[in-house]
Amino acid sequence: MEKYEIIINPKLLNQLDNDIWANEHVPATLKIGTNQYTIGITYRGDLIREKKKKSYNIVFQKPLQVNGAHEIHLNAEFSDKSLCRNKLSLDFFDRIGVISPHSKHVLLYINGVCKGIYLELESFDQFLLQKRKLPLGPIIYATNNRANFSLLTPKKKLKTKLTEGYTVKYGIKSDLAAVEKLVAMINTLDNDQFEEQITTVLNVNQYLTWLAGVVCTQNFDGFIHNYALYQNSENDTFEISPWDYDGTWGRNIHGKRLRYNYIPITGYNTLTARLLHFPKFKEVYRDILASCLENDFTTGAQEDSLENLFHQLKPNIHLDPFIKINAEDLDKEKDYILDFIQNRNAYLKQEMIKLQ
Repeated sequence: MEKYEIIINPKLLNQLDNDIWANEHVPATLKIGTNQYTIGITYRGDLIREKKKKSYNIVFQKPLQVNGAHEIHLNAEFSDKSLCRNKLSLDFFDRIGVISPHSKHVLLYINGVCKGIYLELESFDQFLLQKRKLPLGPIIYATNNRANFSLLTPKKKLKTKLTEGYTVKYGIKSDLAAVEKLVAMINTLDNDQFEEQITTVLNVNQYLTWLAGVVCTQNFDGFIHNYALYQNSENDTFEISPWDYDGTWGRNIHGKRLRYNYIPITGYNTLTARLLHFPKFKEVYRDILASCLENDFTTGAQEDSLENLFHQLKPNIHLDPFIKINAEDLDKEKDYILDFIQNRNAYLKQEMIKLQ
């Protein structure tokens, strides 16, 4: 496991600790092997900021890019007993053909003190698009649960604007107009108009592949949060991608057990409900999901990935001062994830009748 060393003025580190919700980066140095980079660093995330083990956002300043990235995230994965659900999920989406951030585990030190095992994540931004040789286009983050493709908030209150819950990551503020148009279409067009027009603004097959991924991994928040919209400039249609998937594979965001049948096969949000109303879209989703259940979301397909991840984690878990697990605990968690896959797979296959 690669070692990352951050050197930062203690006064600036105290500054971060004194205002954990501040998003302004402070200067620091990052050493990786024999390489040294000037960076800006701040805390990231929501719930994790109040935990002892925090997550970090890093932007490269000199040089401006490292391995094609200008920005990376170091996720604490504090509530995940396996330390790998996020990576396992994003790798799974990548496997089934959904653009997803790449990730790897690193051992983080700050001013000589070991802060434990972290998951380095690519930022979903224009640099990721360039690395994947994809056309540049606006990237919009779903930053809270109001990004539910509805006119109403999750608490059933009328939204003040259709773009509530969204933030421009790459592009300009006016790019939100395309999201506004999408949400308006979803909620105002009659069935004939919706069926005819939705494919002009949304890559429906790609969305349904993403839906299969969320349903398989059972991300409770994933349908209305924890995603990014990327507008492909070659055809002006939106594609959707996942991020922050630690509450998956049989546990929620707090690390508590989540029954394998908790999330229905159809998921839940307004866009999905409208798409699955039409037999032709429902058939596409059924075929995509059936392929996942046969080839990708199986214990056979995932066991080697889990084994490799835990093989990397086990020699280093004793160095993490914030977690109280050992190699035996990791083995139990691996078995728990594999049992979840088996049970969830069987449940979804039984539920396939609802897609006929």
